[in-house]
Amino acid sequence: MKHTTLVSTEQLAEHLTDPDWVVFDCRFTLTDPGAGRRAYAHGHIPGARYAHLDEDLSSPVTAKTGRHPLPDPDALAEKLSAWGVGPGTQVVVYDDSFGAMAVRLWWLLRWLGHEAVALLDGGYPKWNKEKRPLTDALPDIRPAAFHALPHRALWADAAQVDAARRDAHWKVLDARPEMRFTGDVEPLDPVAGHIPGTFNWPFEENLDLGGTYLPAEELREAYLRILDGVPPNRVIHSCGSGVTACHNVLAMEHAGLAGSVLYAGSWSEWITDPSRPVETGEQGLLCE
Repeated sequence: MKHTTLVSTEQLAEHLTDPDWVVFDCRFTLTDPGAGRRAYAHGHIPGARYAHLDEDLSSPVTAKTGRHPLPDPDALAEKLSAWGVGPGTQVVVYDDSFGAMAVRLWWLLRWLGHEAVALLDGGYPKWNKEKRPLTDALPDIRPAAFHALPHRALWADAAQVDAARRDAHWKVLDARPEMRFTGDVEPLDPVAGHIPGTFNWPFEENLDLGGTYLPAEELREAYLRILDGVPPNRVIHSCGSGVTACHNVLAMEHAGLAGSVLYAGSWSEWITDPSRPVETGEQGLLCE
């Protein structure tokens, strides 16, 4: 059975020694880029490889990109091969921030044509709370042959977003917290606010109080309500730099609403061009 959205801690525990399963620790803190690697060295799920958001899952930042540009497909494929990911591998990704960072690798693997990838629901905190195995030992890796087959249709560029935000037959959803969307707070980017015509759906809305995803039926009901007749394949997800927006992509996929795409550059790329419009205020807020 191929897992393509979520796996539970119980499911991962059952496959912890399965050679066809590969686990990735994606813990990362935007304000302290070394924190995730230090946490991994202190203790991680046995067998997990560490994937660094800046160094492994993004390409170098330029004056025209966002904070986390998409990585070069061939370069990432080479790393995945070295990490032991092959055509038949079931990949599981996790972090300690409700999936907000690990979903990047989930989306990247799907972009490169690898469907058997899932997020550990509840992540490291749930695994640790349940007193499941942890180790500080590095994994014993058997290299594989990963072949990248990038799907360009899975992500949108700024021009596509600019057209979609003005078209009532499309919906652009912004996964950032409400205060960043309105422009009241901006801790990471030099310009505050949001893309005019977009709607705010913070990724935390996908989660229950325990930090696991809501049931698929509840997610489906919520997204159908906010899409208001717009089909899933006309939905573009944005955030600060194309990372947490993947959380909403996963939620829609888990809810059976397949086909939405990622604005890979997101807000931090949008604002690199001063000719692109910026809006502040409560227009577009969806949460009451």
